[in-house]
Amino acid sequence: MTQSTQVAPPSGMPVPNSNLTLSRMFLETAKRRGSATALRRKEFGVWKGMTWLEYEQMARAVAGAVLAWGLEPNQSVAILGENRPEWVTSDQGIMLAAGVTAAIYATNAPDGVQYVLDHSDSRFAIIENIEQLDKVLEVRSSLSKLEKIVVMDDKGLKSFKDPSVIFWKEFISIGEAWLQNPSNAATLEAKIANRQPNDPALFIYTSGTTGRPKGAVLSHKNLVFASGCMSNQNPMYETDEVLSFLPLSHITERMLSVAFPSRYGYTVNFVESPEMVLQNLFEVRPTVFFAVPRIWEKMMSGIETRMTRADAIKRVAFRWASARGREMARARLESRSPSVASNIAYIGVLRSLKQKLGLDRARFVLSGSAPIAPSVLEFFHGLGVQIREGYGQTEGAAAATIHQGFPFKLGTVGQALPGIEIKIAEDGEILQRGDHIFLGYHKDERATAETVIDGWLHSGDIGTIDEEGNLTITGRKKDIFITAAGKNIAPAFIENKLKASSFINDAVLVGDAKKFLTALIILDEDSVTDWAQSRKIPFTTYTDLAQNSEVEKLIEGEVETVNKTLARAEQVKKFRILPKKLAQEDGDVTPTLKVKRASILKTYSSLIEEMYKGGGGE
Repeated sequence: MTQSTQVAPPSGMPVPNSNLTLSRMFLETAKRRGSATALRRKEFGVWKGMTWLEYEQMARAVAGAVLAWGLEPNQSVAILGENRPEWVTSDQGIMLAAGVTAAIYATNAPDGVQYVLDHSDSRFAIIENIEQLDKVLEVRSSLSKLEKIVVMDDKGLKSFKDPSVIFWKEFISIGEAWLQNPSNAATLEAKIANRQPNDPALFIYTSGTTGRPKGAVLSHKNLVFASGCMSNQNPMYETDEVLSFLPLSHITERMLSVAFPSRYGYTVNFVESPEMVLQNLFEVRPTVFFAVPRIWEKMMSGIETRMTRADAIKRVAFRWASARGREMARARLESRSPSVASNIAYIGVLRSLKQKLGLDRARFVLSGSAPIAPSVLEFFHGLGVQIREGYGQTEGAAAATIHQGFPFKLGTVGQALPGIEIKIAEDGEILQRGDHIFLGYHKDERATAETVIDGWLHSGDIGTIDEEGNLTITGRKKDIFITAAGKNIAPAFIENKLKASSFINDAVLVGDAKKFLTALIILDEDSVTDWAQSRKIPFTTYTDLAQNSEVEKLIEGEVETVNKTLARAEQVKKFRILPKKLAQEDGDVTPTLKVKRASILKTYSSLIEEMYKGGGGE
């Protein structure tokens, strides 16, 4: 049984045509865009572009090579590496050949790489460099179906010889030579023409917060539909530019860097490395920019940290301008005219700061994949960066809701996209239905049956819908716990408030069946380091900071500030600062930086027990 409340698509918005495959849409766009720049990356300090025609030719060569090796329809080819033109070219080529791409997170350890290669039955693996090759070679003996390994970057491998390993240039040459035969070229065209919208296109492996990742199978129809409905009220254009830096193995970046440009024909710019995101953001100055909350939090924290180092006049000017900026943001969101002081603050201070971030051209700015603190949104809206929130899942091609048009309601994740239905079940779970819903989990019929019931995707998230159709996410269904006093607690809401502090990078709330709530705190190392240095507090490592009594007092003040905004039963009575940062290799977080709650609670069980000894927090 479910509530009848639904978020209907806003009137007047046509449901996009989904009677295409992503491959045919890509080829139509490549033909239309021709010599325009499709992909760009930095080489030896200079940004160099690849045209749409070159992009198509390279993708066809990839298709020719895997077909020459005997790839059959719906067989998978794995891609492992950081974002780069060869990655998306391989993705498009695999789909042109009627194959299915199985993407692997570049940060995965060898056992994680082995799991995806084995689970996806990949015959071929296209990987980035020597680092990723080492991982594959370490587990190759357990991969009976893996036949060939293609390496994009041969740096450090000039003298390496292995009969199953081939380098990118030779790989492309094989494909080009195969396509020279008219019969082979006709075979590829037939595969493209015969591919159906409901055929599989991608395996997207979930983050694995509660166990082994599941391989979500997304169809061409899912990708084409989601790419169309996403921009009905937030249009995208051929002239747009995006910065590709989040993992392409994650569905959101795949939509932004592969599916959306295949429809709209805009330019994708690839970061030099994960460490160069902010520098490349400033250089590219994209018009469309998506980031997860942690990126926005780090950007805000960095600005605030720099302001603490500035002279007194600049600090005062920033605080005044920031407050006026927030007033301006609230006025705009309430359809009021900003005050004269707000306009002066923007022109005199905030506009320059937005330019220094590289966000001065950003027209469509989005945060998603996790909750973001309202204070972070208010900060950026105050700079004139109108961050919208969206909501979606891997199983729904990242499409469900988004802030549409302007003004919109902060604190929500917007309204349902055209053609997508959303309703709330009696237990508060968010359900979705539409052409964005995936085909199911690869090799897991039971999990598929538990996730999609009567056509409705059971999201695992809980939320509410207001009278205007705006969806608010209140937490994960599996994370909800009940205190000893019988109070239902959604930890994400409180954790989100704690993470809004520039000194707190992450927080894990504890309190299931307990008399009061406690928290495990992970410091924001950059901000706390700067704070400690300004006070001449001696330290060498993160662990030194975590164990310092002055730092503990600092965090205590931050927790108390949050407690003032919470009901008594929701307040954090005690906390402990973890002695080290969370790391994927330790099993603390997923490749998308989502905290593995169960793992953290188990690892730090002694710290948790210590907080509850002797009571004192009721």
